[in-house]
Amino acid sequence: MSVRMIVCTPEAEKTMAYIARASSPHQDNPDYAKLLKYCIEHGHWSVLEHATMTVEIETSRMISAQILRHRSFKFQEFSQRYAEPATVHVYDPRKQDVKNRQNSLDEFDDDFKADWKKSVKDFTDAAFHIYEAAIAAGIAKECARAILPMCVGTKMYMTGDVRCWIHYIQLRTHKDTQLEHREIAEAIKEIFIGQFPVVSEALDWA
Repeated sequence: MSVRMIVCTPEAEKTMAYIARASSPHQDNPDYAKLLKYCIEHGHWSVLEHATMTVEIETSRMISAQILRHRSFKFQEFSQRYAEPATVHVYDPRKQDVKNRQNSLDEFDDDFKADWKKSVKDFTDAAFHIYEAAIAAGIAKECARAILPMCVGTKMYMTGDVRCWIHYIQLRTHKDTQLEHREIAEAIKEIFIGQFPVVSEALDWA
């Protein structure tokens, strides 16, 4: 898993404050920390829709499917119709929490984890062998990709405004989120704090 910032609205917090003061004669006031904090505390979320951030995420198809459910964002993802996948993400197995379907427990010993990873590698090696044979036989990538497992790697770009990012981070850093997705959300949160320090402080993130 990796996450990195691609682009962010220049002077994003200053821009949001400027727009928030559309009806004020002091629109250029450089002191905007209290204003943004007030907007957040009183639910004036529309102000936060005027700045955006784009991040690059490298993960598995299993996790990208979860991320794509956040439909308020704009996405661009690596396409297996045009390019051949090159990476596989093999995660440690965790035991199902019988009290909470949205939780899993790290209770397997190292030997079990090693056996699991070997089984996954054997499976993915076989899948890639069939895939590569299909490509060599002239089968289109859009057809051959059907054999590839969900642990195959992908790269995606995720663009959203500050309001969307706040909601995503609050939701996906919660303990009910799958661990591998939560790690991505935590990494995005760190990037967000660096780009939006005033907003992050108002949210008690900084």
